[in-house]
Amino acid sequence: MFTPAFEITPSVATGLMAIEGDRQAIMELPINVEVLAGLRRTARLTATHYSTQIEGNRLTAAQVAQALEGAHFPGRDRDEAEVRNYYRALEQVESLATAGGPVDELELRRIHGLVLNGKATPSPYRAGQNVIRDAATGRIVYLPPEANDVPGLMNDLFEWINGQLSSRELPAPIVAAITHYQYATIHPYYDGNGRTARLLTTLVLHRAGYGLKGIYSLDEHYARNLDAYYTALTVGPSRNYYMGRAEADVTGFVDFFCGSMADALGAVRARAAEVRSAGPEGRDDSAVLRQLDPRCRILLELFRDRRTVTTAEMAAHLSLSPRTVTTLAPRWIADGFLEVDDPSRKSRSYKLSPAYERLVS
Repeated sequence: MFTPAFEITPSVATGLMAIEGDRQAIMELPINVEVLAGLRRTARLTATHYSTQIEGNRLTAAQVAQALEGAHFPGRDRDEAEVRNYYRALEQVESLATAGGPVDELELRRIHGLVLNGKATPSPYRAGQNVIRDAATGRIVYLPPEANDVPGLMNDLFEWINGQLSSRELPAPIVAAITHYQYATIHPYYDGNGRTARLLTTLVLHRAGYGLKGIYSLDEHYARNLDAYYTALTVGPSRNYYMGRAEADVTGFVDFFCGSMADALGAVRARAAEVRSAGPEGRDDSAVLRQLDPRCRILLELFRDRRTVTTAEMAAHLSLSPRTVTTLAPRWIADGFLEVDDPSRKSRSYKLSPAYERLVS
């Protein structure tokens, strides 16, 4: 059974208090659909750029945004595919976050499939050893657990995550930090482990109530402090999983993670306040937005650009299947969020109810 070793040091406690203070402040900020959509878009682009940059992607932040719009950069085909795959995986994580329920190991294997191949097909875990070497010197940096041990270790990790999300025994940022550390420690794939670990961390934070509508990203803080990030991940007396790392004290990484999260929330709190102050005067939709199903908040962004939408369009925007959205639509109608645009038509389209149409007008 996975039992992490760590302690809540004064530095960790300070980070946790800063996180909680900024989280509450952000939740109470006056905000409207336009501001929310802009912050979410910025956070997605930031996460995509920096998470792939950590792994060696050579596109600039501006080029990432252009690549996601279909631009092509000669000699950068692999980098373009990487950012598009990551962006799709991030959208899928946000969709899973709104669905609720346990964090599912099979879903995370699908996320890895998106990261590596752009296809939501569950990736099989590695069948052999994966020696991590320093790119410059060739020396061994880390020797992960043997392939035969990976399925059991992954099962233990997901049991621990869901147990913690259910019991709330540990603060959510600590659960997320340990999740990130342990996924990287197991290193279940030959490639894509870092990106998938960061996506899993994002999903855990969302499920624990720390997603904040997807308007912040931790990846920039990792990338800007890359040496500290890797140093914090390298703990224990040995580079071999079986010779100390499995039982290592992970306080150092918990400390680094909580500090990074505090910095990220502090920055997005300032940014949200800044954007809000420059936005439409007198528009404070935050109370209404907080009461909405998270999926409905995301759909408001779709209705900003059109009066009516189809089931297929809603499904694509939410990264859900049309069948799932067909099941959800009657509930949203009963809740007063949607209305059927023309009941006489067999192929239905939907519009916002008058109470919510004003949010995007």
